[in-house]
Amino acid sequence: MPYKHQDILGNEIKLPVGKALCVGRNYAAHAKELGNDIPEVPLLFMKPRTALCKFDKEIIIPKNKGSVHFETEIAVLLKSSLTAANESQVMEAIWGYGVALDLTLRDVQNELKAKSQPWEKAKAFDGACPVTGFISTEEITINEIQVNSSLNEKQVQLIKPENMLWSVLPLIAYMSECFTLEAGDIVLTGTPEGVGALKQGDQFSVAMFKKEQEVFHLSASIQ
Repeated sequence: MPYKHQDILGNEIKLPVGKALCVGRNYAAHAKELGNDIPEVPLLFMKPRTALCKFDKEIIIPKNKGSVHFETEIAVLLKSSLTAANESQVMEAIWGYGVALDLTLRDVQNELKAKSQPWEKAKAFDGACPVTGFISTEEITINEIQVNSSLNEKQVQLIKPENMLWSVLPLIAYMSECFTLEAGDIVLTGTPEGVGALKQGDQFSVAMFKKEQEVFHLSASIQ
């Protein structure tokens, strides 16, 4: 089924489905684990809406395209457009928060990076962005969130917003200076250290916490 924005209970959110705006290397430890320099300004890229899919009981990854890595990220759903916005305007434009996977064809990305070419072939394929339901800003704030992800029941990533190089509001404000963000767009806020490869038969799970109390836990089989 085509992707639609939903809340964590599965109710449709009446917003159009837009693009996914992404930031690379927003956690210093993740940049280090891949041998990358820390950028001086946010490193931005996009995934088209065709990359979006529901984080469901099964996640399908590409076959015969080399290593497929998971990158777990806090996702921000926008309810209104932003152009050259300030942080107060960004705050007003946020519908809520969820979790997304920035699936990456790592071998393909490494080849592109070696040639100083864009990353889209490694990042923008169909199904490259599984997304959970969202929790509204009336129920949770960004500073309350913690996200854990596990591979085959072993924790692999821990997301704490205070570890971001560019926190959510200034990050989205910066994005809005580069291009217009629209209602229904999703902002992926970067991944911490602990990324790794997925293979068919793996079990991958994500859990969001509000002040250390679990809000939701979802698990998927990798196909």
